[in-house]
Formats: sequence, C-alpha cells, structure tokens
Amino acid sequence: MSHNKPLGIIAPACVDENGKLSGFVHSFDTGCAVDGPGMRFVLFVSGCQFRCLYCHNPDTWKMHNGSIMHVDDIIAEIKKYADFLRFAGGLTISGGEPLMQAYFVGEVFYRVKHELKLHTALDTQGFLAAHLDDEWFDNVDLILLDIKHIDAEKYEVLTSKPLQPTLDFAHRLSAMGKKMWIRYVLVPGYTDDFDDVEKLADFIATLNGVERVEVLPFHKMGEHKWDDLGLDFSLKEVLPPSSALIERVIGQFRKRELFVC
Repeated sequence: MSHNKPLGIIAPACVDENGKLSGFVHSFDTGCAVDGPGMRFVLFVSGCQFRCLYCHNPDTWKMHNGSIMHVDDIIAEIKKYADFLRFAGGLTISGGEPLMQAYFVGEVFYRVKHELKLHTALDTQGFLAAHLDDEWFDNVDLILLDIKHIDAEKYEVLTSKPLQPTLDFAHRLSAMGKKMWIRYVLVPGYTDDFDDVEKLADFIATLNGVERVEVLPFHKMGEHKWDDLGLDFSLKEVLPPSSALIERVIGQFRKRELFVC
C-alpha cells in the first residue's frame, strides 16, 4: 500500500525528524459497543469540515485541538487489547471526520490489519472519499456511513456541506462490494419527514453490501460542549424523538427488507 499519494485537500500526515508518522487524536474509547460489531477500541481523531447542527462532539472540529500521536504509539495502545479484540470486536476509527487525516488513518488501518489481525471499521460521512483510490479501503472491513439527509437543500442546512459526495461514495462502496452500516440520526423537525425517510429508504435499498441501518435518536448529551466552546446550540428546544416516531421510521426502512436496529 502506498502512503504517499497526493490526496488533494486532505491534510498530509505529520512526519517527525525520525521519520515517524503522526496525526491529531482527540481520544480513545477502549470498550465501545455501539460503533461496529462486538466490542470496539474506538480511535477518535480530530478535524471535521462539517458543522452539523446536532453534533455531539464539536470539540473535534478543529484538527489542531487534538493531541499529536505517533502511529507507533497508537498501535502500542491498541496492542494491549488486541488478544481480546481479535475475537470480541476490533478497531473503529471515528472523529471528527477521519478522512481529513487519510494518510495517518490509512497507516493505522494498514498496521492494525497486518500486524494485529483485527477487524476494522471506518465511521465517516464520505465527503472526502473521492480524493482516495479504491486501494486505500483495502484494510477497512466495514464502513459506517453517515447519511444525514436525502434532500440536498435540507442536508446543507443541517451540515453546511453538499450531499452529493456522500451519495457518490455510497454508490462507489456498493460497486466495490464493501460492507456498510448506514447511520441516520433522527432529529424531530429536521430528519423525520415521512417522504424524506421514504426517499432515503428507497436509495439505501439500491445499494449492495448494506448489512444494517442504524436509526440513532437525537440527544443533547453534547450540548454542554457547545456552551464550553462559546458556540450557539440551535437545537436547544428540540426534544428527543418519541418511541412512536422511532418505530415509524424504523418501519419505513424495514418495508424495504432492510435490517434495522
């Protein structure tokens, strides 16, 4: 695998005077059960171009707010849990948006697959994926693809970025035969419109490799982070979705014979 191909607007990796590769890391979670199959070691990297209204990790937006870590040190940390993770789960890289540091993230995936023999998952909205060749994804077993809305105008209001790159990436993964979990955050008043959910369900049903759809109810557990950063959280008055709404949306996906959880 080449780690030196130009990746356009994607940030280059940091290399120190000893030739060691490093990147900006927000945090680790050594026992997560919600970011891929089984029990996961989750590496949260810093940096994200999106400004989602419901983001629960706005502290990951600025890359340089993270701590610089060498790939060697990250592999050493994951290795502590590798014997357990090998049968219980694996590694997930999330963020922020991992593809903002594709050199660095790609190297971590490469070494985890080849040295530690772990299952790997990438949590992304795919906006930057067009800058990567197919080979980059060889060491990623599962893509957790976050499709935040199916209506282009509403998507841009919600995220500040255009929708089409994400849809293009979904089609590309489908053609590659990559396994996908589609993630959809259910926000009352923003992503709960019946017709919009119908269109999204129809789109997902056309894709190969989708193992499940995850309907993630909106919550405000990260609201305090917005306050701490001096940012205006515009969804203060929005309540989490009711059980009835969640079941209605899940039912819409299931009608397309999609596995939903």
